[in-house]
Amino acid sequence: GSAYAGKPLKVFILVGQSNMQGTGKISTAPHMAGDPKTEPLHDKLMDGDKPRVFNDVRITAISDKDGEKSGPLTFGYGSALRSEEVCGPELSFGVTMHEIVKEPILLIKTSWGGKSIHTDFRPPSAGLYPFHKGQAERYAEGKKKTVEEIIAAKAEATGHFYRLMAKHVKTVLADLGKYHPAYDKAAGYEIAGFVWFQGWNDMCDSHAYPRRHQPGGYKAYSDVLAHFIRDVRKEFKAPKMPFVIGVLGVGGPTSLYEGGIKSYQNIHQHYRDAMVAPAKLPEFAGNVTTVLTEKFWPHDVAAASEKGKKFQAEAQEALKKEQEKNPKLMGASAGNWWRDYAQKLMEKNMTAQERLAYSGRTNKDYHYLGCLKFYAQAGEAFAKANAKCSSFGER
Repeated sequence: GSAYAGKPLKVFILVGQSNMQGTGKISTAPHMAGDPKTEPLHDKLMDGDKPRVFNDVRITAISDKDGEKSGPLTFGYGSALRSEEVCGPELSFGVTMHEIVKEPILLIKTSWGGKSIHTDFRPPSAGLYPFHKGQAERYAEGKKKTVEEIIAAKAEATGHFYRLMAKHVKTVLADLGKYHPAYDKAAGYEIAGFVWFQGWNDMCDSHAYPRRHQPGGYKAYSDVLAHFIRDVRKEFKAPKMPFVIGVLGVGGPTSLYEGGIKSYQNIHQHYRDAMVAPAKLPEFAGNVTTVLTEKFWPHDVAAASEKGKKFQAEAQEALKKEQEKNPKLMGASAGNWWRDYAQKLMEKNMTAQERLAYSGRTNKDYHYLGCLKFYAQAGEAFAKANAKCSSFGER
């Protein structure tokens, strides 16, 4: 610590919903190691099959029901803080940022699953949620409440998670010595960046964005996000704080959509355009930037997963026939029989490469398949983008 005495501690704030929490599971690390492009990043995060621990990079995180967790950066700060198996973008973000600044850093991460910016994260300067004519009535019908009750409940929910985020950040900033041994009180701290990775709930909300299938249908998202950027800068007294928008990338580039997802092509693209829009405002030139996470969508994992599903369904049919012959095959033993059968089908019908890709999936599509390779690449890109809009990026 003493080597850095006299230097302000650099603090980075990471905020969002379930994909900022992250579902990158350690069991998918071999898939990441198997790609020459991501092997070097894998080796920074893992020492063989063990996670590395980064003492110079400290993190404090709050999440859904798990309270707060703090310590040196490693796996275990993902979607369930109780789990040591999972990470989000914070892991490679911290590792990459530490390589760039070459001094101790602190990450403050606040993320909650399933949150919107139109209500949950709505910043103070955006004002109250603007109900469209008829919208409150529709809400009220669905919930069997009066329009007044609906509007009052909405007002109460508005900005709740913005306030929780601001409160946690301020609590940490008031007691930095507790969170990083390298903190020098006399030198203070510098808020050196903010990463926003959120969006699924807004994208799916046809109530809040009734014209979402049209170009500009998500303009309200862009407006509120711009308010959010101004407000957090004011909140934390960091007027030029670099701000990185991680743009939703589930499914990869929309131009490649095929099959069932193709019908969402326009909605998804309009939404991504709305996320990018604030970075183009003249007032934010040079210090608000975007990362298109669609570039890191693991197409191989998605394809292998579709293929695997077919063999699982086939195994299910085979199990039914087996149970007709042997009615005692139930419960756990039936589950094992089915798993073995599906496994054999995959070994017979999938290449080694496909099976490795199949092992890269541990979660749903909208959680980027729970694939470490995705979260690691996204976090690395967030750090590089952050460094580009800040003074220390010049060094």
